[in-house]
Amino acid sequence: MHSHLVRHHPDLASEEKTAGSQPTIDSVFKAKLPFASPRAASITKSIAGFICKDLRPYSVVENEGFRRMLTTLEPRYEVPSRRYFTDKAIPALYAETRAKVEDALKSAERVALTCDGWTSRATESYVTITAHFIDNWELQSYVLQTRVMHESHTGAHMAEVLEKATEEWKLTGKEPAVVTDNASNMSVAVEMTGYQHIRCFAHVLNLASQRALKLTAVARLLGRVWRISVFFHRSTPAADALKRNQRMLGLAPHKLITDVVVRWNSAYEMLSRFLEQRPAVTAALLSPEVRRNVADISTLTEADISNAEEVVQALKPMLVATKSMCEEKSPTISVIAPLHAQLLSDTVSTIEDSPLVKEIKRTIHEDLSKRYKSTEEKNILYVASALDPRFKSMLFLSPPDVQETYAKVVSKAAALMEDADVGMETDDDEEGGSTEQSAAADDTSDDNENDPHTPKRRKSALADLLGQTFKDTRAPLLSPTSIAEKEVKQYQDAPPLPLSDDPLAWWKSQAHSYPLLAKLAQRYLCVPGTSVSAERIFSTAGDIITSQRSALTSEHADQLLFLKKNMP
Repeated sequence: MHSHLVRHHPDLASEEKTAGSQPTIDSVFKAKLPFASPRAASITKSIAGFICKDLRPYSVVENEGFRRMLTTLEPRYEVPSRRYFTDKAIPALYAETRAKVEDALKSAERVALTCDGWTSRATESYVTITAHFIDNWELQSYVLQTRVMHESHTGAHMAEVLEKATEEWKLTGKEPAVVTDNASNMSVAVEMTGYQHIRCFAHVLNLASQRALKLTAVARLLGRVWRISVFFHRSTPAADALKRNQRMLGLAPHKLITDVVVRWNSAYEMLSRFLEQRPAVTAALLSPEVRRNVADISTLTEADISNAEEVVQALKPMLVATKSMCEEKSPTISVIAPLHAQLLSDTVSTIEDSPLVKEIKRTIHEDLSKRYKSTEEKNILYVASALDPRFKSMLFLSPPDVQETYAKVVSKAAALMEDADVGMETDDDEEGGSTEQSAAADDTSDDNENDPHTPKRRKSALADLLGQTFKDTRAPLLSPTSIAEKEVKQYQDAPPLPLSDDPLAWWKSQAHSYPLLAKLAQRYLCVPGTSVSAERIFSTAGDIITSQRSALTSEHADQLLFLKKNMP
């Protein structure tokens, strides 16, 4: 080898002589990994995923501690620059993940969307759209996009955003249903697109509860509890006294809660926590070291305590309903109608109610009574509940309404069958074959009679005498409506599913028994009952677009939010 190098490659021979003998093990392991090597590419992709999933700034790759950690884990790896992750690595990860989301959306029977707007700390307005569908009887949710919106949030502009999103993601043929809050501009926007519209039930609950919290007696009580909670958050001696008394009284070491204006349940939690910690709070406020530093904070009177307990008890059904609607892995649109009916029943005043409780119930009842009044909304919610095996008995409706709802289910199921010919083969088998099959049999029989190798059928005297009376008749082919009615009847007769069970798991095991209704259930139960999934992006966005990262471009914000929510 050496002589070959000397004769034909003298330049390499001189380098070999200069380099000396065979490289040592240490020198081999100190050599840097080629940038395009599989090992280096895998580490780079992992760092990009770390930035997105943990919402780290791009500059994390330049931090000394981060680089030292990577050097310890893989000394041969050289960390790319922040610019590389900004311009290459994360956009490539976005493109890869987006392709997977698009493939998943293609297989969806129907796709529902949620849409909401928010403002970043950089005072830029964004609109987030999420998608929801059922795949293999499991609810799938994806964040599609978070785009900056420079125009005002009018109905026309929001309609344009929705239409562009459905076209970009190829969802126009998926009959999208759109879930939004109760803002008038969103109602106008969805109406302009022609999509099916569902109003967020969590927002409905929030509006009704907020009205109750604004009652004079309730607002005055909340103000007093709020001042006490804020005092314990701001005063170190008071916080220490509270901890000390919690230990002495055997109470849980919980901090007091201050409410947030936009979340009604935070006011409930503030009152509930205060009642839980009242003995420790009272003892702390009466301690000398606390009273020495404050003069305008006093404990609540017995009447105030009684009122607080009544407010918590009166609002508890609203809290339970709100938590029930925040599920992401279980259908929620089918829960709206029974929950709405139950809350209307629970907010009817009784003789035992105090004047304050009666006023709270009356206020909530009046607000809830105004919601979901249109025929279109009722039809959507009632059919969704009928297709949920937990609520298929429809006990919250009158018998005529139940009958009318199931008539709509039959009509929609029959329409699906006419479009897709679902379940026809099963019925043919059960009813003795189709007319086409009968005709084919007759043709075969005629051919056989003409075939010299086939023995001829022997005619009998009975056939001559009674043939016209007892003709060989085939069962008529059932119409799509008849088949749908039969399936719905069988579905209604089956026992209902317990409320704690998963309706999608039930449909997965029973889809073969109810092929028409299963397909219809996929189209309705994929629709979320709230726009909570879009609103949850706001808090995530707050972690991404911080005051230190307010210069983050809208395109990068969109990519980071997309990858944060959609990466496995």
